Amino acid sequence: MLSELSAAMESAPIEPDFLCVFYGCMHDDEAILAFVRDRFPDAAILGGTSCGGVMSEDGLGGERSIGLLLVEDPDGDYGTAAVRLQGNAADCAEQALHDALAAAGCAGELPELIWVYQAPGQEEAVLDGLRRVVGDRCPIVGGSAADEDVAGKWRQLGPTGLMSDGLVVGVLFSSGGIGFAFQSGYEPSGESGIVTQVDGGADECVTGASARGRRIVGIDGEPAAEVYNRWLGGALARKIASGGNIMIDTAMSPVGVEVGKIGGIPHYLLIHPNRILADGSLATFATIEEGARLFGMRGNRPNLVERAGKVAAAAASMLPGGPASLAGGLVIYCAGCMLAVGNEMPKVSRAVSASLDGAPFLGCFTFGEQGSILGRNAHGNLMISAIAFGK
Repeated sequence: MLSELSAAMESAPIEPDFLCVFYGCMHDDEAILAFVRDRFPDAAILGGTSCGGVMSEDGLGGERSIGLLLVEDPDGDYGTAAVRLQGNAADCAEQALHDALAAAGCAGELPELIWVYQAPGQEEAVLDGLRRVVGDRCPIVGGSAADEDVAGKWRQLGPTGLMSDGLVVGVLFSSGGIGFAFQSGYEPSGESGIVTQVDGGADECVTGASARGRRIVGIDGEPAAEVYNRWLGGALARKIASGGNIMIDTAMSPVGVEVGKIGGIPHYLLIHPNRILADGSLATFATIEEGARLFGMRGNRPNLVERAGKVAAAAASMLPGGPASLAGGLVIYCAGCMLAVGNEMPKVSRAVSASLDGAPFLGCFTFGEQGSILGRNAHGNLMISAIAFGK
């Protein structure tokens, strides 16, 4: 696979200033890292594993695929830094951002965009740490590294090497401008309830023991799994007693919290319940607070296929020069959505490519998505993030 990438790059030589590399988790990371370091010694590097490989303007690559997006922009500034998320994750993220700014030669400056790729589990704390430096004046976009079966085999790749429990931060000061978008393809199903109890440490493989709020214990004073099962018309009945993984069962029926309105229309940040625990609580891929109103949400394959193209188009439309100035893009598509869409995923890559008018793009499939929604940086599930680079 690396030899194929090398041959492809021979036909279009480029000296990138910023480099993203994503790949299926069965690959030899050390070989990939050695390849990009040797080939592009001056590039700011960011990447990691993606569930099921990658997608691009050429279609779906499959589990054994490797994708590179190379940004050559000598008039811009780019820097990356990496840190293991040990101890206080917010402190780690804050330091990584300062290190990335220093690597770009832009210490103390406000980036046009911050790109992150991290181990699942402490995304909200990471955002808190980055927000200490930039607030919400700068969009923070990215994803949480994934494997094939939520077994903790995800990895992150940065300028200092490989990690399985880390964060890679990229700061982008683009000379051609950057557009971004962060949306979902779901709508309210009509059910809602108040979260009456949460607890942390529900599923340490996914959430981390310190991730308080990732286990929903009660909704309206009742066991959360029982309430959620009613919302889904009894679809989880067989797993209520024994518990277990419900990631696929709930991919089309997650929950959400309202984050605001535009023109009177509510917008939602999605939360994906991934497991029923023995006590009837729900483990999730994102944090929820006690007292929050939780809404049942629903999606379908056509909406999830079409939404990816719409998000990419929205990012391109934000470029200072408009879509006509588009050079290429990066797309984060939730792995849960990818698995739910199934054999229609080729339509997703085609929809993105059509929206970007055939420009090069790289897409990966993640266990969490970060982006700016109604002016605030947030972490959600079953979401789609996109950034567009201007010429």
